[in-house]
Amino acid sequence: MAPSPAAERILALDGLRGIAVIGIVGMNVLAFALPGPAYYNPLSFGGTGPADYWVWLASFVFIEDKFRTLFAMLFGAGCLILIERAGEKPWRAHYARMFVLFAIGLVHAVLLASNDVLRAYALAGLALPLLAGLSARALVTVSLGLLGVHLFLGMALLGPSVAAWAQDRQGSDLLLWAERQFGRDPAAIAALLEQGREAFSERVVRRSLGIPAQMTALVAALPLNLSAIALGMGLWRGGMLKGDWRTFRLQRVAGLGALVALPGLLVLAGWLVSTGFPAALVGPVTLLLSAPFDMALAVSYAGLAMAFLGGPGAVTTRMASVGRLSLTNYLMTSVILSAIFASWGLGLFGEVSRWQAFALGPVPVAAMLLWSPLWATRIGQGPFERLWRAGARLLS
Repeated sequence: MAPSPAAERILALDGLRGIAVIGIVGMNVLAFALPGPAYYNPLSFGGTGPADYWVWLASFVFIEDKFRTLFAMLFGAGCLILIERAGEKPWRAHYARMFVLFAIGLVHAVLLASNDVLRAYALAGLALPLLAGLSARALVTVSLGLLGVHLFLGMALLGPSVAAWAQDRQGSDLLLWAERQFGRDPAAIAALLEQGREAFSERVVRRSLGIPAQMTALVAALPLNLSAIALGMGLWRGGMLKGDWRTFRLQRVAGLGALVALPGLLVLAGWLVSTGFPAALVGPVTLLLSAPFDMALAVSYAGLAMAFLGGPGAVTTRMASVGRLSLTNYLMTSVILSAIFASWGLGLFGEVSRWQAFALGPVPVAAMLLWSPLWATRIGQGPFERLWRAGARLLS
């Protein structure tokens, strides 16, 4: 029996969600394998050979924050779908889902992944009552406005360190702070290497005690995350993520997004390379100046996926199964990467170069592609999706 158009649209959206959760692995593997500054700065740690530079460049241009943004966009679309279908008392059920998602993310962050995004999405999701009634155009406008807020607040924080670097104020507190966060400070790198090799029990204690500090970082990231979530809501309400747009229109959006994003990202990458990756510049470039281009490329990826995942082919079906289990796959990726890099696994943290770490990324990807179709076909909803739904049902 041929699938209905509605089923095809959902299949394409699930496939896009699968692409997002797979794409996130490309940067998560570096977060698990290398000290924090090396996530942004290839000179911090992890080798400076040609392969390491090429991996950094490819990651910066095509992966870093693109798939995280895409994942957030799909989270926004998913929330809006559930709200539209909820009927009476949609907000009680929505807030219950956000509470349970935050709890899952908190446990995930304490046990496995300090870069967990679920907590950030859950916090941003609390603002959806203010957005759900808006039109597609208004949601996109809100998204761009929140992106502007992120850039303004970020430059207010990081701009002084850029000014100190431009004025060559060596030894200033601003430059020393930037060096610890994004540079090559030997003491900071040594401390992070020791921290990354701690025992599981030590990690749980440290991360539990650090929850208040984590909340500060999560709140600071709210404008950017809510920007991506609002954009996903707008693209759903406007029909793009529903599959209502014709292939030519999707391809045109994808082309325009890439035309905006790629030159900008390449210019920023060239700026970092030509200046020798100064820590005071690495932070603003990777966290702030690249954000509009990251979002444009995420939209480009969404357009391409919706254009080419519309039919029930083998690739679409397999990617859709990964997407239906996106929460479970996101969490299980952390389990697999911990088994490779953590002290309670193979202990490869700090022992591999950037390109070697990146080469291990296909391990969790292969696991997702293998187990997701089997689980989705035989059982249906993923185990953590079931937990999320059951917990939200209890609270609502």
